[in-house]
Amino acid sequence: MSILEMVQVVFLTVLMFFVIVTVHEWGHYYFAKRAGILVREFAIGFGPKLFSYKRNETQFTLRLLPFGGYARMAGEDPELVEIQAGQTIAVRLNSENQVKRIYLDQLDNRKNVIRGEVQFIDLEERLSLRLDVDGEFQQYEVHPQAMMITKGVETQIAPKDRQFGSKTVGQRALAIFAGPVMNFLLAFILFALHIQMAGIPVENPTYVQIGKITEGMPAETANLREGDIIETINGTAIGADYKKMIELISESKDKPMDWTVRRGEQVFNVTITPVSMEGQEGGKVGIVPELPTRSAGLGETITGSGKAMVDTTNIIFQGFSQLIQQFSMDDLGGPVRTFEVTGQIAKQGIVQLTYWAAILSLYLGIFNLLPVPALDGSRLVFLGIEALRGKPIDPNREGMVHFIGFAMLFLLMIAVTYNDILRLING
Repeated sequence: MSILEMVQVVFLTVLMFFVIVTVHEWGHYYFAKRAGILVREFAIGFGPKLFSYKRNETQFTLRLLPFGGYARMAGEDPELVEIQAGQTIAVRLNSENQVKRIYLDQLDNRKNVIRGEVQFIDLEERLSLRLDVDGEFQQYEVHPQAMMITKGVETQIAPKDRQFGSKTVGQRALAIFAGPVMNFLLAFILFALHIQMAGIPVENPTYVQIGKITEGMPAETANLREGDIIETINGTAIGADYKKMIELISESKDKPMDWTVRRGEQVFNVTITPVSMEGQEGGKVGIVPELPTRSAGLGETITGSGKAMVDTTNIIFQGFSQLIQQFSMDDLGGPVRTFEVTGQIAKQGIVQLTYWAAILSLYLGIFNLLPVPALDGSRLVFLGIEALRGKPIDPNREGMVHFIGFAMLFLLMIAVTYNDILRLING
């Protein structure tokens, strides 16, 4: 593989993961914003920041480790910045005498501010604070989008009505459920695109054609091309029997074969000698045979995409069932293995990569709906319990469940990644 092709494969692989994760998190982000929830950060990846910019109230961030993403909503986690009575702060007012900026450090360096000791502060419900300024008490209204600044970092306050927990069960459930739903929608669209690009197999085909040629293999050396029709091999008519063709090639390892090939109106003969490939039995010439296809209509595309969704979902749940019945670390694939397989599929072209991306998007949506702590499915379970009880579960208890679940998933990911790396090293 040339350097240019390698760069292209890496780019397509990274782009695919970027799109799948972004679509998922955008679902959370969009419906949270519609419900009036303050979304503090929209992040793709974890770990150190690579790129970041702020738009409106949200910090959009690209992070180093491409293992997922998150839409961080106000009220989901304890606020990192808190102000206590007795603390000395500085505030800056806007033209309407509302507090728009609250400074917690480097107070002597702040200009055009009012400095004082906090006597009372409420940044969630009453949005007001009272300062002792040189022995004089001064009351101020706080702007609902006021910023707190400490150590050079700005944090927007989150009034109660902007926090995740203040919204109705339905609004919160929709904000959580929207992530997986967007993955399902993306999978449907990608399956449809694949059908449009790959076409639909012709009924009662009469020939087999070459769909893909592997670089450096006998087929390339013989100057065969994609789309060539294989008519005979060693005098045996192939027709549409691609299994017969594969069988003849496999039985002829290191033995020259006479092929008759049609290219458009031209018919010619070539001699090809199948070779062995490591880890595979029989002879190989480096082609992917395919049956002829036709363009898909709109109705066929929609029904075909729906069928692919159903069939793939069944396969995914069968995989979950087998994993539970016979658990093995070798049956699990982490980010390393997923990237490896995706890179291999990307080499086959955009058509195959589109189909694989659809499968991964569908898998991500289903996996996130499993009732596993820290996943969307677990959060929906807690919301369901809240709806039945008529009151929320203790946020501290729910947070502990999600924290433990996240820690266990993180440890599992480390173990699986370690296993994947060992497998790559050991071949």
